[in-house]
Amino acid sequence: MYVTFLGAAGTVTGSRFLVEQGETQLLVDCGMFQGERELRRRNWDAFPIAPSGLAAVVVSHAHLDHIGWLPRLVAEGFTGSVLLTPDTGRLGSIVLRDAAHLQEEDAEYARRAGYSKHRPPLPLFDSAAAEKAIALFRPIDHGRRTQVAPGVDVMLRRAGHILGSATIEVRAGGRSVVFSGDLGNPDHPLLRPPEPPPAADAIVVESTYGDRDRPPRDLGDFAAALTKTLGRGGVVLIPAFAVDRTAVLLTELRSLMLSGRIPNAPIYVDSPMALAALDVYRRALTNGGPQMRPQPATGDPFETGTLHACRTVDESKALNETRMPCIIISASGMATGGRVVHHLAGLAPDPRNLIALVGFQVAGTRGRALLDGAHVIKAHGRYIPVRAQVEGFDEFSCHADADELLAWLAAAPRPPQTCFAVHGEVHAAQELASRVDQELGWCAVVPRPGERVRI
Repeated sequence: MYVTFLGAAGTVTGSRFLVEQGETQLLVDCGMFQGERELRRRNWDAFPIAPSGLAAVVVSHAHLDHIGWLPRLVAEGFTGSVLLTPDTGRLGSIVLRDAAHLQEEDAEYARRAGYSKHRPPLPLFDSAAAEKAIALFRPIDHGRRTQVAPGVDVMLRRAGHILGSATIEVRAGGRSVVFSGDLGNPDHPLLRPPEPPPAADAIVVESTYGDRDRPPRDLGDFAAALTKTLGRGGVVLIPAFAVDRTAVLLTELRSLMLSGRIPNAPIYVDSPMALAALDVYRRALTNGGPQMRPQPATGDPFETGTLHACRTVDESKALNETRMPCIIISASGMATGGRVVHHLAGLAPDPRNLIALVGFQVAGTRGRALLDGAHVIKAHGRYIPVRAQVEGFDEFSCHADADELLAWLAAAPRPPQTCFAVHGEVHAAQELASRVDQELGWCAVVPRPGERVRI
């Protein structure tokens, strides 16, 4: 068995891992690169092998950096099955359709405004390509071993990161490799924690937070910042991932309002994708199951009593004209595109406002620039002054931190021959690999982009 690290090696996006056993080729995750321009350009590169030769693609979860390149793979000739959990299929359909729509919209806006270097500006993929990819989805349940090809099978286990997320075990030729995907943290308010890894010859583990531990989840600083902003008549803008992060935010905002820790201000969810994903979460919470934490029977866990859904473009535009204190949750989470970019243009120049960053911000994104203290950001071809208060809150991260990653690895029944640290910035991956070596006594490495290893 061989594994080639086609993405998420030395970077935190673009998860793609090619597994080969004899004549069988299997792709684990098919993510889009995000962040720095040099990384984003890799989305336009051709796949290094003929996609028609892939037996299947196995997807860990529905975030774009793990599923977002599927339409391009299909456009290049892939016609096999895309294996994923039922909830990843439901969320992935929403994500790919929304991504195609946004790219088409952004390309058209760039054409009209004339700020693109390309003539004409083109989307990475369009809605037709997204539909072709979605048509290949083949849902399989957590815990069900599934044959991909003769002598090659996979099993998905609960990862606790977002709804439907899974770790992936591939067995072939008497060898096995486990891919962590993205691992959740044990105190996710809606999801149960990850299942421990099985015995394997190799473990490929994410390292997003491999160099740090999160603060305790008491949300005191978050509540204080919101209360202060609303008290001075400002608007709280929260760029948030539409899938899971918006659900977690609403759950926590509801709790903070009910306990009196923040004022009962209007909350606007301005993301059609987030609103669609919330419906998938509501269904899962109603049906229960091994992924979900039991919830108190107090009605809709996302309803604060002040919640407003912004579905139309006109409703979204009206938010930039608001003069009353409120909270706006809008995608994307790293401010790379979508409606939140328009809100930043309208709200960032006002010092009364707060931009609250509640997720990991990849280098090269507007979110990372804001977190690093940028006084000016560029959006839609023009520069925007940043005079609003900007704060980062790691408490909302749905990634396991360094200690939690180590604990998950340590729960394996036996040490693997090699542990590969991926899906992290270089320092984070190296720090995690060092801790795995020193604290667990395992052989741990950070693979190079494109590196091929024998399992």
